[in-house]
Amino acid sequence: MTALRLGSLFDGIGVFPLAAVRCGIEPVWASEIEKAPISITKRHFPDMAHLGDVTKLDGREIPPVHIITFGSPCQNLSQIGNRKGLAGEKSSLFFQAIRIIREMREATNGLFPAIAVWENVMGAFSSNDRMDFRAVLSAFTDADV
Repeated sequence: MTALRLGSLFDGIGVFPLAAVRCGIEPVWASEIEKAPISITKRHFPDMAHLGDVTKLDGREIPPVHIITFGSPCQNLSQIGNRKGLAGEKSSLFFQAIRIIREMREATNGLFPAIAVWENVMGAFSSNDRMDFRAVLSAFTDADV
């Protein structure tokens, strides 16, 4: 049986790839722009490709994976943030992940990714009078993930 493969958007210090490895899942690539977190994941996962800025990725051109994980920026969703929600400059990057998922699914006739996992803060449930979380659910539904 082929091992499940994982791609990690907004990778940070590689927590999703670490959890994946512990479950027998192979981390294939990560997208992150901050140098310090990238150096950590390169040390722990030397064979994992680092793809850089999520806004410059095309889901049709990166290696297809069974699972895409992403902890998109929370600054605009957080209770202690500015509460601009998904319309905020940083938290709106959520939609880049949805775009990549859609592109990969189009390129693979709906085979990949089979699973998408989004991690964020509690404020994501209440920002913009709960309409942001509704938008998240709609985005996942529209992306068929």
